[in-house]
Amino acid sequence: MDVVIGPCKARMASVMMILGMNLMGTTMTVRDGIERKLTQALEPSRLTVSDRSAEHAGHMGHSGHASGETHFHVEVVSRAFAGKSRVERNRMIYALLADEFAGGMHALSMITLAPDEVAEK
Repeated sequence: MDVVIGPCKARMASVMMILGMNLMGTTMTVRDGIERKLTQALEPSRLTVSDRSAEHAGHMGHSGHASGETHFHVEVVSRAFAGKSRVERNRMIYALLADEFAGGMHALSMITLAPDEVAEK
């Protein structure tokens, strides 16, 4: 569903998202931030973001973020990956999520596909 908002609300929404808040004024989860960034940058036809932090409780890196959200898995299908190697795709994702890693995210696994690769599988 597309949501159309006026320019003032759009600017306010952008500032709030930068600050890690949603339009309701509540703090966004790390998972929400990952989903937002990947959606905005890659315009995916399919995106799944899974918080797998609970699977790593007690392991190194689990306590890196105050919310306990430290381990994630993403599956992304995007035209932005067409013609790119797996390493190039991973670098794109890591660059987009640099702030999350700096903020305490510890681990990220990923599956990155171009649309034509989905049809092949």
